[in-house]
Amino acid sequence: MRALVVEDNVQAAEQISRSLSSHGFAVDVTHDGNDAWFQGDTEDYDIAILDLGLPGKDGLSVLTEWRRAGNKMPVIILTARDTWREKVTGLRTGADDYLVKPFEMEELLARVEALVRRSNGHASSVIKCGALELDSTAQRVALSGVHLDLTSLEYRLISYLMNHQGEVVSKATLTEHLYQMDFEHNSNVIEVLVNRVRKKMGTQHIQTRRGQGYQLNECD
Repeated sequence: MRALVVEDNVQAAEQISRSLSSHGFAVDVTHDGNDAWFQGDTEDYDIAILDLGLPGKDGLSVLTEWRRAGNKMPVIILTARDTWREKVTGLRTGADDYLVKPFEMEELLARVEALVRRSNGHASSVIKCGALELDSTAQRVALSGVHLDLTSLEYRLISYLMNHQGEVVSKATLTEHLYQMDFEHNSNVIEVLVNRVRKKMGTQHIQTRRGQGYQLNECD
């Protein structure tokens, strides 16, 4: 999963980024509204955390332009102004949720989890696919009840495939959702990652669709 953090306070942005990274997200950070609009418009994110008070272009303007262009990614607004009118304006502009500063990081993570989960059609934090079980709150994946020892990148791969069961996911899409924008990678990086995961959970769970990508198999 991949997140965009838009926050002009550098220290706050770093704290949010670290928390999301430790929670299984690849994170891109920007401190400027114009950059935020461009990144959200040209990159594929699973969620955005958007501050309202930004230089260059304010957060509501960024959100308005994203929605006007048909961008449906979940967005959580951060605001230092606890007024009901601002909350209503943000929600009507297209925000999915909001948090008033200062906030507890655990609450932000819980809201991020819930939004990503619902955007992919899942009601619970525990997702099952045959013998595979992913708990997004605990950041754990189990196969037939046995915990899998995964790296953060391996966890992101399984999490994305679990959230898109039944879909054939291309290598390009996986690259967009598993890695940060400035990550330099070669053409077979996804292939290598999938093979690493297969060694830990067996080859039968992730099917290769030649010329198309990968699909998670529902097998016991």
